Amino acid sequence: MSKHKRREISDDEQHVLDHGHIRLLTSPEAIARCDEAIVKHHYLHNVSLVGEHLRYAFIYKGQWLGAATWSAAAFHIKDRDQFIGWTAEQCRRRRCLLANNSRLLVMPDCHYPNLISRFMKLMLERLSPDWQERWGHPLALVETFVDPRFYQGTAYKVSGWSHLGKTAGWTRNADDFYEKNDAPKQIWVRELVKKACVKLRAPQLPAAWAQVQEAVPVRCTAKVQEIRSLMQAIEEEVPEFRRAQARAYPLAGMICLIVMAMAQGVVRGPTDLARYAESLTQAQLRALKFRDDPHTREIRYPKKTVFTTVLHQLDGDLLERVLLRWQDQVLGPWQDQIVIIDGKKVRHAGVEIVNAVDSQGRFLGSTVTPSKTNEIPAAGQLLEGLDLAGKIVLSDALHTQDDRARQILFEGGGDYLMTVKGNQPTLQKTLENLFVQQGFSPSAHGVNSGAEAGAQPRSIGNSKLGMLGSHAEPGGFSGSPVGGSTGDAREAPGRPK
Repeated sequence: MSKHKRREISDDEQHVLDHGHIRLLTSPEAIARCDEAIVKHHYLHNVSLVGEHLRYAFIYKGQWLGAATWSAAAFHIKDRDQFIGWTAEQCRRRRCLLANNSRLLVMPDCHYPNLISRFMKLMLERLSPDWQERWGHPLALVETFVDPRFYQGTAYKVSGWSHLGKTAGWTRNADDFYEKNDAPKQIWVRELVKKACVKLRAPQLPAAWAQVQEAVPVRCTAKVQEIRSLMQAIEEEVPEFRRAQARAYPLAGMICLIVMAMAQGVVRGPTDLARYAESLTQAQLRALKFRDDPHTREIRYPKKTVFTTVLHQLDGDLLERVLLRWQDQVLGPWQDQIVIIDGKKVRHAGVEIVNAVDSQGRFLGSTVTPSKTNEIPAAGQLLEGLDLAGKIVLSDALHTQDDRARQILFEGGGDYLMTVKGNQPTLQKTLENLFVQQGFSPSAHGVNSGAEAGAQPRSIGNSKLGMLGSHAEPGGFSGSPVGGSTGDAREAPGRPK
């Protein structure tokens, strides 16, 4: 069977491709003209756009040759979500970084070769910046659906899109409502940023994208039996301290709700806790033993003022002990060898908290930073309550202090891995010299070129500027890296004097 010969592009048609341009449609007149053309000439005869959206036109010498619309991405598409590799919760909170090419139209009698691919190329080059300007955030990936009864997606294929499969045959008719249409569509996607999928499924989004996730409220994902388990532990040990008139929301339920919120990253105070409470289902609210509204018969959720009252009167030390015991019941004894110390500021509350977790994210304890100081002494207080024998403590450069190293190594029986940055130049230089000037087994070099192979030099430079444990002291540990100060006190910001 003979193949169809490809039609050559005429000079006039090439001139259209070279000199045509696209326009972002913003005026009411241009938007109305675009919608009218799509309703009249597009096979769907509909231009309903969902959520954030933009419209473009391809124009040559004032004549519209094509029109396109972009709108919010579909809530859930199995093949797309598997392609990205994100979780359901990541999809819910990061979906705004995707857009859907909901309509693509070439005007009648304007089907020039390569026109539609040229139109698509020009749109993709400016789509994310235009989206940023209009909606306040960029785009990472775009999607579209093609009805195979009418088209084969050739325009998308030649424009670098990937064909993932077919939809299940549902049409979105409202924000949360879909109807079965029995007409599966082809799914096409294209990354606008290199390794967009890797970044979209990462635990932390790039800074330029993070605002999108932060704007979407965290939703409670706890199961009813998990809530009941924690509720029982709290009810047994935390007494009610409020007046009878203030007990519309049981204390155990309030504490359980706060714990669940913090476990999911809600740490900004009563306002955000109230938003989180609003996301709970009726079954979750019932498990918390909250009362229903006598008029609507729906379980009510607590507002900001209720959280404010509870947070101000709650005994934090008692609650921590209860939570640690409950965690041991659920997860078993703590066996991880890693202890991570990290400080966080609670936004809108003026409070800084130092937390301890293991490498699996297991909560080990926390303490509030005392006023008029920083997290350095708070970290020391937190470590005093932990069994550090056989553990390795990890911390950032702020905690690279000889007092902290001494506490972990000699008092706690653990080891440490501390960060050294440029704000401690003396210590940084000393550590660099250890690797440049000092010989290590199996051979010696540099300033000790005459030493025996495998022999450790007795002293290099100023031992008082090294790391803790340079000399084997009575009762100490031999073979530790060098002793004395961990650097100039003046160079470590916030160091107690």
